[in-house]
Amino acid sequence: MRWVNALSTRPSLEAAVREVVARSQAQLGSPADLGLVFISSTFASEYPRLLPLLSEVLDLPVLVGCGGGGIVGMAGPDSIQEIQEIEGETALSLTLARLPGVKLHAFHLSAEDLPDLDSPPDAWAELVGVDPAERPNFILMAEPVFSSINDLLQGLDYAYPGAIKVGGLTDGSGMGHGNLFCNGKLYRDGVVGVALSGNLVMETIVAQGCRPIGQPFRVVEGDRNIMIKIAPEAAQPGSTPDSTPLEALQELLQDLSEEDRELAQHSLFVGIAQSEFKQQLEQGDFLIRNLLGVDPRAGAVAIGDRVRPGQRIQFHLRDADASATDLETLLRRYQAQSGQTSAAGALMFSCLGRGEGLYGKPNFDSALFRRYITQAPVSGFFCNGEIGPVGSTTFLHGYTSVFCICRARQA
Repeated sequence: MRWVNALSTRPSLEAAVREVVARSQAQLGSPADLGLVFISSTFASEYPRLLPLLSEVLDLPVLVGCGGGGIVGMAGPDSIQEIQEIEGETALSLTLARLPGVKLHAFHLSAEDLPDLDSPPDAWAELVGVDPAERPNFILMAEPVFSSINDLLQGLDYAYPGAIKVGGLTDGSGMGHGNLFCNGKLYRDGVVGVALSGNLVMETIVAQGCRPIGQPFRVVEGDRNIMIKIAPEAAQPGSTPDSTPLEALQELLQDLSEEDRELAQHSLFVGIAQSEFKQQLEQGDFLIRNLLGVDPRAGAVAIGDRVRPGQRIQFHLRDADASATDLETLLRRYQAQSGQTSAAGALMFSCLGRGEGLYGKPNFDSALFRRYITQAPVSGFFCNGEIGPVGSTTFLHGYTSVFCICRARQA
């Protein structure tokens, strides 16, 4: 198995296509089975020309991709390539992969295609066109106006339990032409994707950019997305067993540093634990959701997801330092558990709210990734929402960097 990538920042689309095709083909040295293409929104008016230009010089059985507000790829001489995150400037990234023993199936779905959520798993499998017995994993790219994305992810989890689903929402560019590419066609709506089954393992790192504060709580009473009563998971001496979320939050804020109290004024989130049984919760065990509002009279707190009694939650803070710490913690854990010697390639789907705007310097997340995964070529794009798993469920995230590491199943 072999993955390669080439990134071009040439302002001419023809020149950029020639460069990425020539460099990637030279690196691969054999026919490719899969192509992934990501193109910056500065080329939006020329999206309809991309696939015809590629088809003139590149023959691929499967090619999928999209436009994005920022593009990730490998730049520099092939012998000393470095990952670059190109934000707000012209860029074209092409990944070619030789995947022996891997079965590929590309598809486009629109909202009208999706089965009802009460439909059986077979309806979703029939729609996608892949037998769940093949144990596929998925790379997905969708328009940000694709309102059924959460239904799609829920349906795919239902039909393909245990399968990895990664990807992101585009930035919506496309000048009315669309910015989703799939096997020679340009689509303006829905989702495009590729299912990969066989001799391939996909492993994920989902860095939501937050750090927990205080202690975990259990939801005692809730209504839809509103937490009404919560209780400390481990009762503290002198504390009231049950309280309103606002009371618990006010008590928590008193114990924070002045810097964290100031940060909580604008960067406070709620993490929902995804494991019912894990005793010691760590970073990465929570699904991070926005805190939408507070009812001062009732002390209730509304968040950007449904809640139910018994769920464990913990308040979180987000800033550049928290984002860096979160990603590094998850990378260290991945390295300790999985190693890195067999990684063939990697994909990066990062929020438009991260990057240089968050860190004040370019290439931060990708450079941190490279410290731990030193060999695999990386490609991807900056998203309007990132797709990746937390626990055994796939979610649409925000302010997140999702990395997918690909390797052969067989040694």
